[in-house]
Amino acid sequence: MAQTKKIAGYVLVVFVLYTIITSPERSADLVQIGFEGISSAAQGVGRFMTSLIN
Repeated sequence: MAQTKKIAGYVLVVFVLYTIITSPERSADLVQIGFEGISSAAQGVGRFMTSLIN
């Protein structure tokens, strides 16, 4: 099982590097979309916590 996780990790790293090298603009767009999603989620949690306090 640990061997499988290690191999899957290597495959993921190779895929990410391949994607970055072959299409850096698209990779940058995907990272931006990811950070916007994280930001939106954090804002939602913040609003929820604020509404609990008030």
